[in-house]
Amino acid sequence: MLSGAAIDALAERLRQSRGIGAKADIAAVAAALELSGDQAIPVGDDCAAIPDGDGHLLFAIEGFMNEFVAADPWFAGWCGAMVNISDVAAMGGRPTAIVNAIWSDGPDNASPILAGLKAAAKAFGVPIIGGHTNIRSSQSQFAVAILGRAKRLLTSFDAKPGDKLVAAIDLRGRYREPFANWEAATDAPPERLRGDIEILPSVAESGLACAAKDISQGGIVGTAAMLAECSQVALAIDLDAIPIPDGVPLERWLQTFPSFGYLVSVKPEHLDETLARFRQRGIAAASVGDVMAGTTVDIRAGFDRATVWDFAQQSLIGCGPARRPIQRSVA
Repeated sequence: MLSGAAIDALAERLRQSRGIGAKADIAAVAAALELSGDQAIPVGDDCAAIPDGDGHLLFAIEGFMNEFVAADPWFAGWCGAMVNISDVAAMGGRPTAIVNAIWSDGPDNASPILAGLKAAAKAFGVPIIGGHTNIRSSQSQFAVAILGRAKRLLTSFDAKPGDKLVAAIDLRGRYREPFANWEAATDAPPERLRGDIEILPSVAESGLACAAKDISQGGIVGTAAMLAECSQVALAIDLDAIPIPDGVPLERWLQTFPSFGYLVSVKPEHLDETLARFRQRGIAAASVGDVMAGTTVDIRAGFDRATVWDFAQQSLIGCGPARRPIQRSVA
């Protein structure tokens, strides 16, 4: 168990981490585009959720770091499909179709990226329907967009005080060195991949939860902070409760981007059933913290606690709704 000084130091390192820093970069772009969670279609979710008939059309896009594409082009292509599909699932949806945009210096450099994209799309059963191609570029760059549909949404805006925070992560993998990617998908049977992704829509449509978020480059704590900002809540994360692979250091794990990983905000009466939905498919799932009124994202171990982010001091992604004042009782 971490001591008080150790948990304070860990909170500071997480606050200064590259993953959370990348999420903080969103705030400047959101401000320039005048985006917020107060719009007709709120911005800050894993996908844009556009009302459409008796459900929602989902639309998302991911771009990939140049050094990642250069170092591991096949896996970058695979991730182009996988992370977008995960974003759709995080909204309680099912993916419909994928498009991509690729730049490369010649067709040979584009080939492994496209091969990885094709392999993932086939494994998850999502068609690629076109995109943009430029193979006369000075370097390889890659982005993928996706469409999906949700009958009942999971959002980043509906975590409520009193909820339990569930972390559900597939631990059956390994790091894709040297990056912080926990890879548990490329050698999994396609039937398992498709069934695992179906858990999130089933949770949404059964009314077990209303709020969820895909664990992304910000890691567990950074993703929790984005959820807290959009929902205007505080979170306290129990470090000792987080599912973690054997032998992986806690600090590295907290900054990891898992191939299957979600945070779900669940009412206590639905906790056991929600955990069972994941565990039945071999996904490690646990209640890892509490959703409360307030402005902070804290980590705790035993009786020790430290604040990683305080929205009363600074926004993170800058996309949540205008934060309402916290009502405090006076003794």
